[in-house]
Amino acid sequence: MISVVHEDEKARGSASYALTETDHGHVWGVCAEVEGLFGECRRGTYELFGWVPEVSSVSGWVGSRVWLVPEDDACDVWLLEDAESSGQVGTDSRLLTGLDDYEGPPEGYRGRVRVHDGHRWLGSCREFIRIMPPEQVPAPIVLRGLAPSDRLSAALAKGTRRALDLEEAALEIRDVQGEMLTDRLLRTTISAWRPSSCGVGLIDLELDGCRYTPVPEYARSIWERWLAGPPAAVNTWAGLDTRRRGAWHDLVRDRGCRRSHRDRPAGHAYELDGRYVTDEPALYLALGEAVNGPGGYFGGCLTALDDCLRGTFGYTAPATLLWRDAATAREHLSHALTPDGQPYNLFTTILETLAGGGVDVTLA
Repeated sequence: MISVVHEDEKARGSASYALTETDHGHVWGVCAEVEGLFGECRRGTYELFGWVPEVSSVSGWVGSRVWLVPEDDACDVWLLEDAESSGQVGTDSRLLTGLDDYEGPPEGYRGRVRVHDGHRWLGSCREFIRIMPPEQVPAPIVLRGLAPSDRLSAALAKGTRRALDLEEAALEIRDVQGEMLTDRLLRTTISAWRPSSCGVGLIDLELDGCRYTPVPEYARSIWERWLAGPPAAVNTWAGLDTRRRGAWHDLVRDRGCRRSHRDRPAGHAYELDGRYVTDEPALYLALGEAVNGPGGYFGGCLTALDDCLRGTFGYTAPATLLWRDAATAREHLSHALTPDGQPYNLFTTILETLAGGGVDVTLA
């Protein structure tokens, strides 16, 4: 006999993972272990011919966002996220991989491209080609020790292709305190199930991973830290590199946008610890903690910051902000590039955005 979990909020909070139906919120089941959550994402790969560097070296991880700017002004720039470079190929070409944006490169364009990472020009090439990676069979997602709901038990008993198609589902992920941390959308079908060694009546449910984008392996330690509970002190992220600070902020944002915030009254005095604001993720991590405490969220880009200043994210205008060690941010964030490569001062723009939202900033 299969153990069942009833579809109520108590069931949702009783385990680290809950598989739910996105349309109506029905719970398919809950479990404490998932395999296949982490892995390597399918990445776009470009070979850049006639590469001319504009900085001394471009190797390894390039940046959280890298823009490729066509020489033809009639073509739009396109974005690679979490970009990596495997170095020179031959005498004058370079491989660049990353997660393409939804549009990808301009159709039919193969001409000269200049590349930047949002802060500096990295180099240019006379032409490029996209290399199609070999087909890979994605690993399945396995929910071990799943306590299935009545609806899932009925679907498994029926066993038809239609019954086993979950269409759009979500894997809701809670920390050890039962607080919602994040979720992962899954357009998937059930490919197999079997009795689990985790307990009587529990099952190991295998889901097709063809349309699932895994969490990158480099972020695993960040997720494990957050699954143990939110940080108790500010700057827990300070020792991370830029890439992992970005992964930390992803969870800060996901968690923060799901929580209700107690707005402080107008006139509140905030204080920002600016010692570690050496990159853009650190800027928003420090600002979030200044407003909402350890692990707090208060924007992740200029548009999101503007929304937070006008929304219900713990802040009420007007207020004051004492920005300590502001010289660190001024040094690292004053020289930035728009997607199409136009220079601007991110540090000044942040100050202007805060002032526009009613924050009187004092730099110390």
